[in-house]
Amino acid sequence: MNFSEQLKARWAALAMRERQMVGGAIALVALALLWWIALAPALRTLAAAPAEHAQLDAQLQQMATLQNRAKALQSQPRLARDEALRSLETSVREGLGVNNAQLMTAGGDGATVTLRATPASTVAQWLAQARGNAHAVPREVHLTRAPATPPAPGNKDKDAPQLPQVRWEGTVVMALPAPR
Repeated sequence: MNFSEQLKARWAALAMRERQMVGGAIALVALALLWWIALAPALRTLAAAPAEHAQLDAQLQQMATLQNRAKALQSQPRLARDEALRSLETSVREGLGVNNAQLMTAGGDGATVTLRATPASTVAQWLAQARGNAHAVPREVHLTRAPATPPAPGNKDKDAPQLPQVRWEGTVVMALPAPR
C-alpha cells in the first residue's frame, strides 16, 4: 500500500466533524502561507514606497545640482597656466594665509601647497575656491591631523562643550590646467 492510498484510507476513517476540522486547519495554514509569502511583503513594499520615492527624489535633485555645477565648470573659459598659477597663489595667500600655507611651483603642470596646522574648514573652503578660480584640482594629498588646539575664546554658549578645532598638516599637490 503506497502513501496516497494510506492517506485516503485514513481520510475515509475520519468522522465528518474531524474532516471539517482538518479541512479548516489546512485552509488556515494555506491562508497563513498566502499572507506570509504573497501579501505581507507586497504590503511592506507598498508602505515603504513613499519614503523610498522621497529619498530617490532627493538623490535625483542632488545629481541634477552636481550636473549643473559640472556644466558651469565646463563652460568656464580655459585659463592659461600662468593665469591659473597667479589665481592659485592669490587663493593660497587670501584663503589659507601666509602663516598656514606655502605655495611652491614646479616646472611641470603642478604646484605643491604645504599646510601647517590649518583649520579643516579653511582647507575645504580653499579647495573649492582653487577649483573654481584657478581650475586647479588636487592630484596628490598627504595630510595628517595636527595636534588639537583649544577652542577659540568668546563662545557665546558657556554651557556648550568646548570642542578643539580640527587642523591639518601636510602637502597638497594641485594639478594646474595644461599649457595652451
